[in-house]
This record gives sequence, structure tokens and C-alpha cells, in this order.
Amino acid sequence: MSPVAARLPLAALVPFVLAALAFLAALLCFVGAGALLHPALSDPMAGLAFLVSAIALAGTGAFPLVFARLARRDAGPQPPPGA
Repeated sequence: MSPVAARLPLAALVPFVLAALAFLAALLCFVGAGALLHPALSDPMAGLAFLVSAIALAGTGAFPLVFARLARRDAGPQPPPGA
């Protein structure tokens, strides 16, 4: 396992992957290619909905990432008592 994958918890990886997929769907809708997938995706507001969802998913994935970083920092070397 790579060092980056060891530091990235699964609870953060899944929302980040979903955010990337939602961002790609938003780009498809903004370019106008969303209508090829479904008629409802031809509306530019569908792209905006995907973009907002991508941002929300990225924010959701950031929480476990920050918590894992704080846990690693707390598990590091502790100062001696009374220092």
C-alpha cells in the first residue's frame, strides 16, 4: 500500500471519488452533452445541481481526513510529564 493511501481513510476516499464523478457530470451538463445521457440533463440547472453536489461531497470527505490527521498528531510522541 502506498504511503498516501495509508494516510487517506476510506471514509474520505469514497466521498472524494463521488465528488469527482459529480464534477464530471456537471461539466458534461454545462457543455451540453448531458442530453445524450438523459433529456432531463439538457437543462443547465442540472449542471449546477451536480456542481453543488460535488462541492458538498468534497466537504463531506474532508471531515474524516481532518479527523485522521488530528488522530495521527495526537498519537505522535508525547512530551514528558511536567514539561
